[in-house]
Amino acid sequence: MPVVPPPSPWSFPDLSGPDGDSFDDLVGVGADLEPGTLIDAYSRGFFPMPADGQDEGMSWWSPEQRGVLPLDRLVVSQSLRKSVKRYEVRVDTAFSQVVASCADPARDGGWIDPRIQDAYSVLHELGWAHSVESWLDGRLVGGLYGVAIGGLFAGESMFHVERDASKVALVGLVDLLRDEYAEERLLDAQWQTPHLASLGVVEIPRREYLARLERALAVPLPKPWA
Repeated sequence: MPVVPPPSPWSFPDLSGPDGDSFDDLVGVGADLEPGTLIDAYSRGFFPMPADGQDEGMSWWSPEQRGVLPLDRLVVSQSLRKSVKRYEVRVDTAFSQVVASCADPARDGGWIDPRIQDAYSVLHELGWAHSVESWLDGRLVGGLYGVAIGGLFAGESMFHVERDASKVALVGLVDLLRDEYAEERLLDAQWQTPHLASLGVVEIPRREYLARLERALAVPLPKPWA
């Protein structure tokens, strides 16, 4: 069971209220990355991500069109099915390695800075952040990490060094979330990209996301993390 941290001293706007539609994807800058702040943010539909060239403060986002992966819409191609048989999927055995690989500065569009790495390492130690990993012959070759709160899994980033390894980790995550509460669980992908769309990620309006988030938070954690 996750350890509940001290509450955040910061407050986030209510995007489900009458003024919610006035916000763009970028909602604000500032606050901190303490565990209580992060948990409160995700519970309200926000996530942190540094803006380009941002050295101080932290940007907080809540996309007007949110990318989510319906658990029954994951696209598993024939080649991916073969890859699933090739790799071993593990959970929470190499969290720091997964985050470090996702943060590799050589990757295009890299955004994970040391502040993010440190903050999510603490969340992992407290039982809120998790990794799903693909292994081949004893080597970590792909994976993803994110934050789990009740029925929400907020995916943060994924990586691979072998073909389909990150996709196999995603298949493993979806399998983990497909339990008796699957209909109420929410797999958040932040934004829909062409790559994520090919895997089944769709866009939903912010207000719909927030309504689904409220229902998801009332659902218990998946058994491996409870």
